[in-house]
Amino acid sequence: MISSPAHPPEVACDDPGVYRTLLESTKAIPWRIDWATMQFTYIGPQIEELLGWSPASWLTVNDWADRIHEEDRQNTVDFCVAQSQQGIDHEADYRAITRQGDYVWIRDVVHVVRRPDGGVESLVGFMFDISARKKAEDKIVQLQRELELLSYRDSLTGVANRRMFDTAYPAEWVKAREGGHPLSLVIIDIDYFKQYNDHYGHVQGDECLRRVARAIDAAASHPGQLCARFGGEEFVVLLPGTDREAARSAAERCRKLLMAEEIPHVRSGVGRLVTVSMGIGTIIPGAQDDPKVFLDRIDRRLYQAKSAGRDRLCDTEA
Repeated sequence: MISSPAHPPEVACDDPGVYRTLLESTKAIPWRIDWATMQFTYIGPQIEELLGWSPASWLTVNDWADRIHEEDRQNTVDFCVAQSQQGIDHEADYRAITRQGDYVWIRDVVHVVRRPDGGVESLVGFMFDISARKKAEDKIVQLQRELELLSYRDSLTGVANRRMFDTAYPAEWVKAREGGHPLSLVIIDIDYFKQYNDHYGHVQGDECLRRVARAIDAAASHPGQLCARFGGEEFVVLLPGTDREAARSAAERCRKLLMAEEIPHVRSGVGRLVTVSMGIGTIIPGAQDDPKVFLDRIDRRLYQAKSAGRDRLCDTEA
């Protein structure tokens, strides 16, 4: 005779103690709020380990709101109340203040329990510690910002690159046109740089570019001004809100800072030190003006300066 296998013992799933044991053994923190009284009827004991506040101290929704970081509080409370009033399940991420005064990133997952007549009876949910996730997300955002900055930075000289100039110039043009403000440009070329490279070598040539870039960047030190490597041995300085006289002063300051570097150049045709030639221009853009045409005009002035003997600036048409 074959006997039947013993049946496994049945779990009394209607026992509230079983559910509480399950809830309190998870890292998620369960809670329940009575809608009519806005009081906590339950919150898991894990809350004390995470935030330092004892379960007994969570009496009303005001305790919850007061323990949200002040920068997150208003938006979080307004959002959760609005969603709950409409009977919509929702999630909210915010910084919860610990008893020690620090904060922990929390994700609150909320379910709205309705009465048979459709009214809100209670809110039940779980709090999750998402601090590690937020830290990782913040790191990713930081890396993305650093990569973005690098994409606008010339890797050799450290000043802005052509891409940055091509982004900033049209934006400053529009601002100057709409505000009726002057906009100035200076295009700078290192004199006899090919001869410098041929004599000193490309490694020393790169160092020369870096030193010239530092001098130009120091001259364009006011907020909003931009020094960018235009290509090769050319640089451009964008000077928003700068009139013709101030632009010429900025260019002269640039030449003085470069001369103070005293970079030797025995193959220069204009002296024994590295020098630069400059084209300068100022405009209050009108509706019919074209930023590319203006840029080309300044470029022609640069070559006028070079044709006139180099180591000089030109701010007028020939």
